[in-house]
This record gives sequence, C-alpha cells and structure tokens, in this order.
Amino acid sequence: MTDEPELELLRRSDPVPAGDPRWRDRPLDARAELGLRRLLAAETASEAASEAAAASAPRRTARRLGGLVTGLAAVAAAVVAVLVLVLSGAGTTPAVAAPVALRPLAGSPEVPLADVAGAAREAARGGGTGTRRGSHVMMWSMGMESGPGARPPVTLPEEHLTRWNADGSGTELVVATDPRHPGEPVISDSGGAPRTVADGEVLHRAAYPPGTLPPYGRSGTEPPDSAKQLRAYLSQVYGCACAGTPELVDALASLLQDWTPGPAGTAAVDELLAAAPGLRPAGAVTDRLGRRGQAYVHDAAGLRRMLVLDPADGRVLGIEETYTQDRPEYRVKAGDVMSYQAWMD
Repeated sequence: MTDEPELELLRRSDPVPAGDPRWRDRPLDARAELGLRRLLAAETASEAASEAAAASAPRRTARRLGGLVTGLAAVAAAVVAVLVLVLSGAGTTPAVAAPVALRPLAGSPEVPLADVAGAAREAARGGGTGTRRGSHVMMWSMGMESGPGARPPVTLPEEHLTRWNADGSGTELVVATDPRHPGEPVISDSGGAPRTVADGEVLHRAAYPPGTLPPYGRSGTEPPDSAKQLRAYLSQVYGCACAGTPELVDALASLLQDWTPGPAGTAAVDELLAAAPGLRPAGAVTDRLGRRGQAYVHDAAGLRRMLVLDPADGRVLGIEETYTQDRPEYRVKAGDVMSYQAWMD
C-alpha cells in the first residue's frame, strides 16, 4: 500500500494532460478517419436503440449504462486496431505517422527577433562555456520515394551525438529513438530500406584517433562571435552566399550540426537571423522535447521554415521544415513535416 495522495496516483496513471501537444503527434489519415466514423456511427445507432428500449422500460437504465460503457470500450479498442493497421500495415514494414507541424500558441506574445538577439548578447556578457566542436541533436526526417511502386513517406527519428577534441580525436554515435514515444519501435532506413528497429538501437558508432581532424574540425577554424564575420564564415565553409533567408537558415542548420555555439556565438547567430528578410515572429511554441520557446517562420518555394529560439538566451532549440504545397510525386501533402531538428546541450 502506498502513502501517496490519491490525486498524485491519478496523475501518475494518466501522466499526459489532454492539452499536451504530444497528443497531436500521430494524426489520423483519411483511411483512419473513415474507420473511426464508421465505428462511431455504429456505436451511435446502438446507443439510440438502447435509449429507445430504456424509455419503454426505465428499470433497465442501469444495465443500459453498463452496456454503453462496454460498447465505448469496444469502440476504443477497435479504433486502436484501426490505428495499428494504418500505422503498421498488414504484413508489411510498419510505417510511422509524420509529426504534425508545430503550432504557436494562439494569442501568445510575439517577441521580435531583435529582442532575442539583445537578450543573447546580454547573456554573453556573463561569460560561460565557449563554442565546442560537435553537437547533440534529435532529428526527424521524412524518407520519400517517387515513381511507380513508390512506398509512402515514413518518418525516421534519430539521435546524433558527435564530439571532437582539440587533438583531432572524436566520437560519433547515432541511435534510433523518438522521445515522443519512448520504448516504442522506431523506423530506420539504415541498410537501404525502411525497417523496424528497437527503441535505442545503435545505428552507427565510431571512435577516431588523434589527428583525424584539424584542431577545430573539418572547417579548420572555430566560428567567429561576430555576426558580420559569421556571415563570411558561412560563405567560406558552407558555400552560402546567404543573400536569402532560406539559404541562411539551411547554412546555420549545418553549422549547428558541426558546432555547439557558446553564448557569444549564439548572439552572433541571432543577430544574423534578426537581419534576415521575411523571418517573422509567430508566438510561443512548445517544441518536440517539451521546451517552451519563441517561433519564427519564413515561407518560400512551397516550404515553411520555422526556428524555435529560447527567448532568455537566444539558443536555437529547433528548426522545422514543412511543406506548404502538395507534392504528388512524393505522395506528400501540404502540412506534412519534411524535417525537424532539436538541439540539446
């Protein structure tokens, strides 16, 4: 017997509140919605018949209520079965529903990027750990095929941890995992075709001896802490002229995969973003790791890029790319998430 209060026991039995954004991670597609409508229609008809019987025999109401609860449980079980078929298929490699695009909280304050850049520069004055080579990032990417016989798109979640030392030694680790659904099987395309792997399965592990890389990695030099110099660095190292916002965001994503900026480097990144044309604030948002941040979006060429920043220190928490137009050749629809990256310390 436990001494915990009953309310705490209830919370632990249902730990995810109804408003939690993770409930949106597995949307029903058209096939699942059709199955759900049919199931609910059957239950509604059954309930109506029971209510008619109850009206003519009031003493049977209590039994009808029990039957309704049982019927709803059966509907729930059937819906789960529909979802399993939709998400897994019958006798085929299971597929994973793509994550729903992040949606900023309606009516939340929209913090200007210039304010975030100012907060980042203020945080940099306090010192802190400098820029380090390597990164820790969760990635969700859409695996797509085109042409006759192409398989439906699947979402491939991976966690990447890369560390490099000043002597050129380092380690790389890639694990198949999805923190939105801990312990559940994960789809991986390692080996050339999508397949189911266990949560936490190591897809790649490597250790490199000293001298493998220059002292500061493949680029040879550490990213500068000045926004002006950082733009030139992106051009030299990543080939980004960065005249447009999409190119700038893509180059910064590459930078953040190679490096983990310190406070001063983060401020330089934010100052570049604050000057980027068309990148507008969209309000507060909760990212896929449950962290609150500010969203900034840019639309171009059928793709929406959303950056999620920590308004307190300007850190880039995530970058999401979502289709805004249908791409029938890839069986992709507007609103599908093409990729998402979430950076961790």
